[in-house]
Amino acid sequence: MTVQDESATATTHGATLTDAAAAKAKALLEQEGRDDLSLRIAVQPGGCAGLRYNLFFDDRALDGDLTADFGGVTLTVDRMSAPYIQGASIDFVDTIEKQGFTIDNPNATGSCACGDSFN
Repeated sequence: MTVQDESATATTHGATLTDAAAAKAKALLEQEGRDDLSLRIAVQPGGCAGLRYNLFFDDRALDGDLTADFGGVTLTVDRMSAPYIQGASIDFVDTIEKQGFTIDNPNATGSCACGDSFN
């Protein structure tokens, strides 16, 4: 019989940053001369579909935050948002049609026509 030490099992938020998103976030942090910030994703009420993502750089550490490192960028999620973004992938696209961070979330059952919010 083996006993697993729970402290050795890290709990993360389950979201991932693609290499492109991590590289862009790292470049933005370097451009600002900041290495003390993490990239935070939060899910908040809002939009016509009910929920909205908020993606920003943050210097705060909140009680219950879940973190994971991707290519030198710390992705942080608060404990209330974690269930909504479990399995989500954050990417950065740079094409003629679109430039910016995108979020592919398998938990989103639908979104509004403008794509600003989800449910």
